[in-house]
Amino acid sequence: MHPRDSRFSFSVVPLRALVVDFNSFFASVEQQERPELRGRPVGIVPVMAETTGCIAVSLEAKKAGLTRNVRVAEARRMCPGLHIVESRPEVYIDYHRRLVDIIESCIHVSKVQSIDEVTCELRGTWSEPAKAVAVAKKIKAEIARRAGECLRSSIGIAPNWLLAKVASDMQKPDGLVVLNDDEGDIPAKLLHLRPSDISGIGRGMDERLRIRGVDTVAKLYALSRDEMRAIWRGVVGDRLWRLLHCEDLPFFEQEGDKSVGHGHVLPPELRNNTAALAVLHRLLQKAAMRLRDSGLFAGGLQVYAAHGDDTTWSDALHFNETQDTIALTRALSQLWARRMAKPGVAKKAPVRIGVMLFRLLKAEAHTPDLFEAANERARGRLLGAMDEINRVLGKNTVYFGGAHGATADAPMRIAFTRIPKPELEEIDKSLKGRFRRGNQ
Repeated sequence: MHPRDSRFSFSVVPLRALVVDFNSFFASVEQQERPELRGRPVGIVPVMAETTGCIAVSLEAKKAGLTRNVRVAEARRMCPGLHIVESRPEVYIDYHRRLVDIIESCIHVSKVQSIDEVTCELRGTWSEPAKAVAVAKKIKAEIARRAGECLRSSIGIAPNWLLAKVASDMQKPDGLVVLNDDEGDIPAKLLHLRPSDISGIGRGMDERLRIRGVDTVAKLYALSRDEMRAIWRGVVGDRLWRLLHCEDLPFFEQEGDKSVGHGHVLPPELRNNTAALAVLHRLLQKAAMRLRDSGLFAGGLQVYAAHGDDTTWSDALHFNETQDTIALTRALSQLWARRMAKPGVAKKAPVRIGVMLFRLLKAEAHTPDLFEAANERARGRLLGAMDEINRVLGKNTVYFGGAHGATADAPMRIAFTRIPKPELEEIDKSLKGRFRRGNQ
């Protein structure tokens, strides 16, 4: 038994959560798929350009001091022999789905947190420490057997999902850490950590805590519930205090979809206004297709561009909510015309561009304009047919002309909190080249 710190008072609580965090996931998948990369430093990039940043690096690259977002040119300097690989999102999503199925065969997956992290609830006898550790080892063994030895993971086990997440980060790579309240692990094994090691404490909140003199988890635990609520200026601080003190609370949930958007780093040959606009049309058409798939309407569009001199431009329009690609294209054209009318901006070469649809509304809450209802229904049938053709025959089989010349650009990307659907953004292989019966 670990001696308990007399400053803190806790009642013993059972183990309730197990978190599986895949180590250097994108790079590990590439190493599994390509044996020549195994044991070598690897950097994954969105486009093959020296000026772009690595979206992921392998365990070997991390040992050389590389981190995510490091520029390729700098990464090569820091790590001679680095292998640069262009991202293949569909392959990573396929592995993600296989890994979730493998874990599900061992214990139920209660929450997919991101493409490289899942949480499992420990129920009944699974909460016994020996059985929880046994199932964690089984997960690791089954992944190695059925997905490949390169797909290593760190597993954390604790009284709730937040503490299990912290535990999964404490020993990497290929770790297995148990925070057992019955053994006095909480908070004893956490006190040396930094507040930023706790999920949900970002850079801004970490700075706010530092201003108050809270620069270790030991000091964070010393705060009262009311103090944490005051620092966070609301209920989030209260919930975080309760989670740190072993209460079993629901996951922090996003307040629904607040926006739908896509961004893209332009390769050097496309860093001009004509090509950038075509890629923006491509991004907007992808975002509009996602809107329709999610049953959402948007009442606003924002367009942005970052330039080679580190300056940025952005502008936005509000309009009656729509999911009509043609209407959204008109809004994009209007915003781009505003940009081109700015002498100080129009001559600058875009390097990174993006679109964001906001003011989202669920379809059941949407009321068509009285004079546009018939036209909206007709357009809806047209756009639905286009979406179906692209799902069956592949993306860009049919598209609006603004994206002409850019259909091979802006490929599918994986955001931290969103796992895209290849069936939507690329091709739905389950349809086997045929239209769904009844949709012809």
